[in-house]
Amino acid sequence: MNFQHSIATAKINGPDTVSDNEAVFTFRFPATDPTFTGHFPTRPLLPGIFQVEMARYAAALATRQTLGLREVIKAKFLRPILPEETIRVELKWTDKTGMLQVRASFSVLGQPAGETILLLSSES
Repeated sequence: MNFQHSIATAKINGPDTVSDNEAVFTFRFPATDPTFTGHFPTRPLLPGIFQVEMARYAAALATRQTLGLREVIKAKFLRPILPEETIRVELKWTDKTGMLQVRASFSVLGQPAGETILLLSSES
C-alpha cells in the first residue's frame, strides 16, 4: 500500500499558514481508497498509522523540507475516522537541535479525533 499516494490524493487543502510554525490542512479519504481494504471489512476506518503519516506529510509540505520519521513520541487516537469524513489537521512545530518536533491535532466535525507528537529529521 502506498501511504503517501493515498494521503496526497486525500488532501483537500493546506497548508494554510497560521504562524511561522503553525499550519492547518484538511483531508478526506474516499470510501474507495485502498486504505480501507480489510481495515475493517464490516466497518471501514482509517488506520492509526495514517494519522502519523499525515502529520509527517503535512509537516514536510508546511516546512518545504523532505522529512523522515525518527520517533513517535505520542500517538493518541480518540475516535474512529470513517471514509468520507473531513479531517482537520492542525500542526505546530519547533526546531529541536536539527530535528523538528511536530504536534498534530486531528479533528472531525469539531470533535477531537487524535493527537500525535513526532520527531522528524531532514533528509535533504
